[in-house]
Amino acid sequence: MKSLVPLLFAWLIVPQTLSAAAEKPNVIVIYTDDQGFGDASCLNPDAKFQTPNLDRLAAEGIAFTNGHSSDSVCTPSRYGLLTGRYSWRTTLKKSVMVAEGKCLIDDSRMTLASLLRDNGYHTAMVGKWHLGMDFPGSSYRDRDWTKPVKDMPLDKGFDYFYGVPASLNYGVLAWFEGRYAKVPPTKFTAKKPNDRHVDYRIMPPYQDTPEETAKVVGTRGMEVAPDFVDNQCLTRFTDKAIQWMEGKASDAKSGKPFFVYLPYTSPHYPVCPLPEFHGQGNAGGYGEFVIETDYHVGRILKFLEQSGLDQNTMIVYSSDNGPETSWKRRIKEFDHDSSSIYRGGKRDIYEGGHRVPFFVRWPNGITEPGRRCDALVGQLDVLATLAEILDVELPENAGEDSQSFAAVLVDPDAKHERLPLINHSIGGRFSVTEGTWKLVLPHDKAKYELYDLAKDPAEASNVIALHPEIADSLQKKLTDIVLNGRTTPGEAQSNDTGYWRDLTWIKASEYDARQ
Repeated sequence: MKSLVPLLFAWLIVPQTLSAAAEKPNVIVIYTDDQGFGDASCLNPDAKFQTPNLDRLAAEGIAFTNGHSSDSVCTPSRYGLLTGRYSWRTTLKKSVMVAEGKCLIDDSRMTLASLLRDNGYHTAMVGKWHLGMDFPGSSYRDRDWTKPVKDMPLDKGFDYFYGVPASLNYGVLAWFEGRYAKVPPTKFTAKKPNDRHVDYRIMPPYQDTPEETAKVVGTRGMEVAPDFVDNQCLTRFTDKAIQWMEGKASDAKSGKPFFVYLPYTSPHYPVCPLPEFHGQGNAGGYGEFVIETDYHVGRILKFLEQSGLDQNTMIVYSSDNGPETSWKRRIKEFDHDSSSIYRGGKRDIYEGGHRVPFFVRWPNGITEPGRRCDALVGQLDVLATLAEILDVELPENAGEDSQSFAAVLVDPDAKHERLPLINHSIGGRFSVTEGTWKLVLPHDKAKYELYDLAKDPAEASNVIALHPEIADSLQKKLTDIVLNGRTTPGEAQSNDTGYWRDLTWIKASEYDARQ
């Protein structure tokens, strides 16, 4: 009985500590684009550039060194972050969306923004959306930019929106504020050579028709506003985010906090650092671009300090997937590995595709900052974590794959055990991780793979022949997660579609019987 007393005391005190710390913090989610685990100097001792502000987030918060995006490409990871639900449960089974199309998030689905808005928060999104928007007209031929954009962030829980619809290579590029383009995208352009990297630029001069762009650049043009320039994204987004927060600072101090979702376009192509960052670091234009990104994170931190909002603002920082394929070239040219010790990068099912920087800083709420947490966590888990901090019970049809890690914030000794976490590649291949074991499922000609990440974080040795029982157990758990429509305990939910071919280990009849 004596041995049970400390456990009982711990069980009683942790929720009380969480409740005391959780006086509705302001929340800022900073989401970078194609940033690998090795692109934060605090995580990579061999990095060829420094990220002092990211390092500060880790030093003054918690670095989750086993933190994952739910997919290895953009759109599905963003869906997972905002909804706490896997994107493959929707109609998007692989790849990403373009700028224009039905939004992947249904109006009825809870998001981070709607959860916080409904619990007394001001909410804003500033940056890259890439989840679909309904633009006026069906193409550039019949656009009427005096009409509002529909099925977009303002319909998903956000009070304010400023940003761009998608990645810069998908067109319809303009500075949108609210439902309107400040300057309509009535010009045309295409990818142009980039003298700082192996990719491209989106910059003037622009043409009046796509046919004229084809003559000048060699390919038909995409829609762009005459005032749009790719290297202005980071500055504009940070400026707008700070400006919006300045307008809510008084309310935040009076008990009505704010939530800002700040998805940057960096270091995704086009890699276009501003001239003042040229020559910084030792990893070429890519390193310069990450350094510029870090600089803007520093601007956010400085604003919070100067406004007196620093102590009770939670910053969650992560990336939508691992680094673009140019990471291989950086190893040869600069001896900088954006994936660090992990295998692969963007689009891959391996760790380099989805193990990403993941920091949480919250001075009022985190006990013993400066910790590293090696427990498995996913970006999906942000929704349930915030719900627990706010003492809100999620309904059965929200955050089905989201598991709170709030206890880790307040209790340095918390033993966080994540339910099996699923990852997903651009081509639709699945993996499932529980503890240190990761099973990669067969897909097309690729066969089963099993890795013990504790002994083999680089996924160099497939040990499925040695541990078939572990593979069988993981496959069964993955199957249940797919068929139940959820990871967490609760009422089974339906996926949004019928059977699809990437579920190679599940029979269509078994799937249909459970939906």
